[in-house]
Amino acid sequence: MPTTEQKNNPLHGKTLEYIVIQLSEHYGWAELGYLLRFNCFIIDPSVKSSLKFLRKHEWARKQTEQLYIDTFYK
Repeated sequence: MPTTEQKNNPLHGKTLEYIVIQLSEHYGWAELGYLLRFNCFIIDPSVKSSLKFLRKHEWARKQTEQLYIDTFYK
């Protein structure tokens, strides 16, 4: 049942950690901080601090996921 719903979802099977790592490797922390303007990407950035922030703030997670889609799927 969910397989047909997830078939065209580029985030299916991707963890938030994977998304943050891919974006940070692709853009670097400085560019990521410029693009998204989240302190977790600007001030002493790390995967751990970013995940803590993004899990706490759904709006920020959505923006990060959208950047991932825009970067790797368009």
